[in-house]
Amino acid sequence: MIEGEFDVVGAAGPRDFFASLSPQTLAHAYLFSGEDGVGKRTFAARLAQSLLCETPKATFLGYCGHCSACVRVASGTHPDLLMSSGAVKIGERDGGAGFHESAETTARDLVRHLSLHSYAGGRRIFVLGDVDFTREAANALLKFFEEPPAGVLLIVTTSAPGRLIATIRSRLVEISFPSLTDEEIVEILKRHGIEAREARKAAAIARGSAGRALQYVEDDEFDLRATVVEWYYETLRGRTADSSWATRATLEAGLETVKTLTRDWIALRTAGDAAPVLAPDQRAALKKLPARDPQMMLRALAALGEAQKLARTNVSPALVADYARMALASIG
Repeated sequence: MIEGEFDVVGAAGPRDFFASLSPQTLAHAYLFSGEDGVGKRTFAARLAQSLLCETPKATFLGYCGHCSACVRVASGTHPDLLMSSGAVKIGERDGGAGFHESAETTARDLVRHLSLHSYAGGRRIFVLGDVDFTREAANALLKFFEEPPAGVLLIVTTSAPGRLIATIRSRLVEISFPSLTDEEIVEILKRHGIEAREARKAAAIARGSAGRALQYVEDDEFDLRATVVEWYYETLRGRTADSSWATRATLEAGLETVKTLTRDWIALRTAGDAAPVLAPDQRAALKKLPARDPQMMLRALAALGEAQKLARTNVSPALVADYARMALASIG
């Protein structure tokens, strides 16, 4: 037997949980919950590879990386592993796409595949990443959750578990994934070929998410963030700041920065200078902002949440940025 590898950064709690299990004590369905970019889907893929690996191993978690099953998992062609992401709709009655042939996974596809036997004679694993079930799809899958077929494992990942229909969520064993530390994010970014200095810079403002840190680097969002931060302080000073940063492509990221700064300002004013903040590089500047009525600040924060919702509609980005500006002006 070999000591299989399990190449996952962070996730100590989930790792310890699954390491304590055996194939016999594994449940039929799990919900991996946690912020975007903390490694839920990666962990699910490594867990699936551990279960499908053909090489005898001394531990429950781990895989050899070179058997035919591991090669097929790595290439995305293993016949007993289905990984998809996004919305799961009910689907057409006369669908029937092959296991790896459709870009969209539907509830009826899943029901059909769940009724099949393993191609390789072992376990069948379904990973539904960032899932969002329509009510019709959830109802179609309830029978599986109530009477799961033997040898099937379903893993659902989400950053918003509260959005899952209660009848589905109650039948899943929920495993919480914590935010990553800056050191863990740096390690992940270095594996993506990002230079250490740039990785540390991104990790410091990524709020525990490797996905967010990668976005800062790959989409060159450092300049956007710096522009929005300047706009934020100018707005609070009562000046008419340039809102040209607010485009359809950049609006959501910009508003998240504005909301983060406001949350941190509130935290520092209510809990003191030692309060944990999400934008540590802005701690000193935020501490210099004047005290304001806490209720007014909370109302402004709620208004910024509404601005984020507007950003997902057809409202002009410039108008949404102006709505955010007015929310800040009310406490500036």
